[in-house]
This record gives sequence, C-alpha cells and structure tokens, in this order.
Amino acid sequence: MVNQNLTATEIGFTHEDFAALLDKYDYHFSPGDVVPGTVFSIEPRGALIDIGAKTAAYIPIQEMSINRVDAPEEVLQSNETREFFILTDENEDGQLTLSIRRIEYMRAWERVRQLQAEDATVRSGVFATNRGGALVRIEGLRGFIPGSHISTRKPKEDLVGEELPLKFLEVDEERNRLVLSHRRALVERKMNRLEVGEVVIGTVRGIKPYGAFIDIGGVSGLLHISEISHEHIDTPHSVFNVNDEVKVMIIDLDAERGRISLSTKQLEPEPGDMIKNRDLVYDKAEEMAAKYREQMLAKQQGIATPAEVVESAGEIEEEIPPATEDVAETEAVAETEAVAETEAVAETEAVAETEVVTETEAVAETEAVAETEAVEEIPAAIEE
Repeated sequence: MVNQNLTATEIGFTHEDFAALLDKYDYHFSPGDVVPGTVFSIEPRGALIDIGAKTAAYIPIQEMSINRVDAPEEVLQSNETREFFILTDENEDGQLTLSIRRIEYMRAWERVRQLQAEDATVRSGVFATNRGGALVRIEGLRGFIPGSHISTRKPKEDLVGEELPLKFLEVDEERNRLVLSHRRALVERKMNRLEVGEVVIGTVRGIKPYGAFIDIGGVSGLLHISEISHEHIDTPHSVFNVNDEVKVMIIDLDAERGRISLSTKQLEPEPGDMIKNRDLVYDKAEEMAAKYREQMLAKQQGIATPAEVVESAGEIEEEIPPATEDVAETEAVAETEAVAETEAVAETEAVAETEVVTETEAVAETEAVAETEAVEEIPAAIEE
C-alpha cells in the first residue's frame, strides 16, 4: 500500500524547485523578434496572444495590419496561429506588445525593392495630393509622385481616385522614402511603340530658351534648339508658337531617363528650310527620314553611304600626280582653302556642340533642382 503521507523532503521536489524549473525552460523574448502565437481572446480594441511567455502578450488594433482596421475580427480569429513581431519589452505587468503591421511593412519593403530591381511598372490609385505632388499606396506603403513626374493635363486635385501606371524612382527603407514616376511609365509604354528615325506628328506644349516640348500621343519629347534647323536661330519662339502642330523625327529614346529627343533639322531638304519653307520640310519629312535611317543603318553595318563614296573618290583623285605644275598649284590652293573651310566648319560645330552641352547641362540641372525640391516634400512611406 502506498504511503500517502510522504513529506516534501521525502519526495525531494518542492514548489520552489518547480518554479525554478519553469524559469529554466522559459523563453526570453526581445523587441524585434518574430515569434509564433495563438489568439486566445479577442478584445474590443485588441487581442491577447499566447506566445509561450508567462503572461499573455497583447496586440492593439492599430498594430494588426498595414491597412486601416476598424475591428480586430477583420484580421484575427480565435485559436488562430500566426507570426507576430515583438514591438515592445514587458511592461510593469510583464506583458509584451505585439505587431502584425511591422511584419507586413518588412515584407512590403522587400517586395518593392524586388519590383524596383526588375524595373517593373506598377499601378496604384491616387488617394491624396499635396503642394509637391500626389500620394499612392504600393504594397501597403505610402508612395509619393513628385509633380514633375505626373504626366497629365488634369489638375492634381482631380487625380484623386484615378489609377496610374508608375515606375520606381527611389526605394529607401532606411530613410522611409518611396518615390515613383508616372511620366516614366508613360514614356516607357510609348517608347515600346516608337522607333528612332520615325516621323511623328505632335503639338507644341511649351517653349523654353533651350527648346520646345512636343506632345506626341500623351508623352512629351524635347526638340532642342540645336535640332530645329541647320541654320542658327536665336530662340525657339522665333520658329514655333504654343499649340502649333508640328512634324518631327525621333532621334533618341532614353527609357532609363524617360526622355524622347526630337529633330526637325534632320528633315530639312536644304539647310534653313525650317525657317524659310516649313511646309516643304513637312512634305519631304518621310523621304528625309528614310535617308536618315539609311545612313544610320549603314553606319551600324560599317557600310559607306553614297556621300561617303563620293568623298572617298575625291581623296583618291587627289593622290593622282597632276599633269602640269599649274594644275598642281591650283589643286594645292584648292586643298588649302578646303582645309581652312573644314577647320572653320569644325570650329563652328565645336562651338555649337559646346552650346548644346551647356544647354543640356542647364536643363538637367534645372530638372534636378525641381525634382530635389519636390522630393524634399516627400511624406514618409510608413505612417506612424
């Protein structure tokens, strides 16, 4: 018969020993840990979660999702097991505070970084606007579109509720910044249907000292002042007016920077025709564009164009010994004049190229400043 009157000493295991054993196998939790937990009680503004600690942990309703939650039941169900982020250390009651929202944010940043690396185009609806641009949500994160990267004729305020295609400009979790571009997405989509050397019809939407901005099917291309005519012009205003319909040729497509470069100079049958006889330029546009494409293709394939063949023939003739000293003298004078003319042309082109580079750098600097000013107003991606 078992003796039921055994003392604690005879058993050799006291309440203190039991408490010490519990402490030995107790988990130590720290803020930032991600742990599994089971919902065992849903409260009006939160829920109690069993994560294996001595005291049930608590998750407030504002930490249940990256999106707005009005009731805990929208996210959690009783006896449900899932992962939780430990938000804060134990309070005076020994209770930890948990979060699902933080886990969703970490995964959202990981996802947008992946989308940026893939150069993906995403779509999102505008939910608000401010002085600097428009606000959207990407993977639950709040993103900002600078005003300079919104390509639409609508006022910004009218964009609320409209879904836009977007490209990533900046994904910076450390600085909590998510910046996107509507303009780049539109240009890329349009570029997929455009080709260098193609003639398109557009409308002048803006004129600056350095060139004219041409709307071609909803995206803007730059007709730089140096690409308007072979002849020098003082300002694009002397050639174009806002809302003029123009015929231009695409000479460059820069998808990475979201830019389309245009030219009417390459369409001139004779230098200066854009100033003297614009209608002739437009009538001959397709013909001149075909010659331009032929020259570009020949250069790519290393084939000499007819003009280059003529030039080469001239060089060969120069090597033939002249019949008389008079002829030699005449050719020497002609060659000297040709060299002088070539050097003058080279010098003129160098000056023009310098002016183009200077203007281009000025444009880039102006756009960089405008974009920087807009980005300074970027709201944080995570709303605290």
